[in-house]
Amino acid sequence: MENTLNVMLIDRSMLLDILLAVILGFAIGFEREITNKWAGLRTHILVCLGSCIFTLLSIHAFPVFAHSPQADPARIAAQILTGIGFIGGGTVLRHGYSIYGLTTAATLWITASIGMACGCGFRTLGVFATVIAVSVLVLIRIFEKEYLHRGSKNPKRIKVSFLCAGDNADEIYSKLVSKFQNLSEINAKQVMNEAKTKIDFTACIYDRSPLKYMHNELKNIEGIESVSMQELYD
Repeated sequence: MENTLNVMLIDRSMLLDILLAVILGFAIGFEREITNKWAGLRTHILVCLGSCIFTLLSIHAFPVFAHSPQADPARIAAQILTGIGFIGGGTVLRHGYSIYGLTTAATLWITASIGMACGCGFRTLGVFATVIAVSVLVLIRIFEKEYLHRGSKNPKRIKVSFLCAGDNADEIYSKLVSKFQNLSEINAKQVMNEAKTKIDFTACIYDRSPLKYMHNELKNIEGIESVSMQELYD
């Protein structure tokens, strides 16, 4: 009877750890989701959940060897870091001299550590680490936009799309290439059944108000119409 009660308590404790891992993974993933990152809610929830479960297995799944001198309950959990390295590497992209996605890779790394904390039963540590991680992602971004907008390592990426008359497309294309020295990509495509061309480009802007700056630059180019602009975040 006592053994059955202990098993029930362990199972309930595990379920609480797993549930907390899902909640904390959601908290970090939500911040990534609202900033339009490829690794968002589902990825961070699953990373945190998986790390928690692997840690629980590492601790509880091999009771036969629990008291063996060769026992190493951290062996499985240690491999989590290797797996997260592969996932994080897939989120890092390079465009020319710029590298994007490092912050998202770091959030996956910290999310895995939070999941491991939950699996070890350190719930307070997991919650505290999540609060710190989300605060860093939100507050430091505000600080960067306010004070570091002129830094050479902190350009603002602006994605622009617009239509123009097909006859003026080549001239406008050339003006864009000469006006914006930090273009990471530019494409021109003929609109079907219309005598118009759609041009898309992404530029790095060193200005506190990048959208306003881009608007002022484009309004001096004749032939541009139906402009759409979006600031991209890391």
